Amino acid sequence: MAEALLRAEHLCKRFGGLAAVSEVTLDLHQGHIHAVIGPNGAGKSTLTNLLSGDLPPTSGRVQLAGQDVTGWSPEKISRAGLGRSYQKTNIFLPFTVWENVRLAAQSRRQHAGRWLHRANGFADTNERAERALELADLAGRRNAVAATISHGEQRQLEIAMTLATGPRVLLLDEPLAGMGSVEAERMVQLLRRLKSEHAMMLVEHDMDAVFALADQLTVMVNGEVIASGTPAQIRADAGVRAAYLGEETH
Repeated sequence: MAEALLRAEHLCKRFGGLAAVSEVTLDLHQGHIHAVIGPNGAGKSTLTNLLSGDLPPTSGRVQLAGQDVTGWSPEKISRAGLGRSYQKTNIFLPFTVWENVRLAAQSRRQHAGRWLHRANGFADTNERAERALELADLAGRRNAVAATISHGEQRQLEIAMTLATGPRVLLLDEPLAGMGSVEAERMVQLLRRLKSEHAMMLVEHDMDAVFALADQLTVMVNGEVIASGTPAQIRADAGVRAAYLGEETH
């Protein structure tokens, strides 16, 4: 397998005496979806925040495309090729779908704050935004105000905004949360389409989606990794069934 696009090595995060993440090591490869699962409080979101720079690690390191990015700001890590979504949808509700995506694309310009230039005059920015809309299957909703579209479409929009920044690595924190079956299936199909061009980490509680999408799974409990492997290996792991999947072992 090719070199990992993102690598976490022995990551730890302590808050006082609490180890929210303890000695977590994982690799993300292009063309693969690595799902991180576990009960509430397992440390999944903290791990995501460590990888994205939203939290500094207590120890351990993070490499992105072979470069040590440990301790970098979220903005600097993002510009180096990492995009993420959040548990809570993070979009500009009064703006149209197109305006949201174009703003995200514009953030990648070297002089993003040149206010005397018309935003719609940047051809490369518009092309990046158009491609993100197409990838997220939102081209037909470009003129809709973000506050008026469905919850599932808002989650698609957040991913479109992330794509508009040109990431190679995607960290997706519960992208299916709150969705009905139709919207969830649409999101699953979207993630499958994005898989070939990205290395992806998926934090998700929808186990049907996880096992349908993931090439590799890491299971966390109380901040620690208790198992890592293919979906078949995780399904067969007695410790995982007892600790997380809720099945009794004999």
